[in-house]
Amino acid sequence: MMNALCVHAFGGPDALQLTQSPIPSPGPGEVRLKVEAVGINPVETYQRAGSIPSLPLPWTPGTDAAGTIDAVGPGVEGWRPGDRAYTSATITGAYAEWTVAAAATTHPLPAGLTAAEGAAIGIPYATAWRALVQRASAQPGEWVLIHGASGGVGLAAVQIARHLGLRTIGTAGTPRGAELVQAQGADHVLNHSQPGYLEEITALTHGTGPAIILEMLANVNLAHDTQLIAPRGRIIVIGCRGPIEINARHLMVREADVRGLLLFNATASERQAIHDALAPGLATGALRPVISQSFPLAAGPAAHTAVMQPGAAGKIVLIP
Repeated sequence: MMNALCVHAFGGPDALQLTQSPIPSPGPGEVRLKVEAVGINPVETYQRAGSIPSLPLPWTPGTDAAGTIDAVGPGVEGWRPGDRAYTSATITGAYAEWTVAAAATTHPLPAGLTAAEGAAIGIPYATAWRALVQRASAQPGEWVLIHGASGGVGLAAVQIARHLGLRTIGTAGTPRGAELVQAQGADHVLNHSQPGYLEEITALTHGTGPAIILEMLANVNLAHDTQLIAPRGRIIVIGCRGPIEINARHLMVREADVRGLLLFNATASERQAIHDALAPGLATGALRPVISQSFPLAAGPAAHTAVMQPGAAGKIVLIP
């Protein structure tokens, strides 16, 4: 038996209950991971609250985990017990001491990364890469504005943008967050809680506006984004918590695009391409997740509360 966090009824953070569950066994094409760290993502709080009612209960949340493979199923090639790995999609849920994942969604954990850092790769780095490369078709030298750059996805985007040769403006809401964004390689950092920061963006880009905007909170910022974006620019909506009214004429005169992003819509080949592309940067340290807080598995409710607080400054993980 193993410890796992299970949801038996949708609700608040306390719906995460520590339970004893059978240790899962890998099937054909699957591997089992002895979990050493679990990445907490905001989407899991929405799922726990019942935003996807069709989820079968009881349900163990989580897609992102890292640790050591201790069993492989029939037909698996390229993996053996003892290999260090992270997974970007689990079958049995990540919030547990063991998890089963498809071999195809399991990736080598570079020697220079800790398990906690490995658990912070899946959704944040894949989302950031998909936003910049697969959705925005970013080109070296372009300006990119990353709203909310101090969170897990935002910091990943700052590192990737630097890696790709983009010029980066990141925003954060606290001095600590701003310092972190600067340390990760942003060319300019602005405090989005201060009045007048939007005008600074126009000045920093010499009046043209950013070619790409990564939008983490569209219900607050999208109307402004449509006026900031450069001609033929691309606004990538990564997060939104409600409706907003915009004036589409701002998009018309710029021939600018607003493009949605939901990582779960990526095809299997697109996901594989993302992790293949991330691997060199992870191996050299050019891409390295920033961990802000670690919680024991039993403190899952506290982790779910923390991940939704403003003023993010890195990634939150669980340690089983």
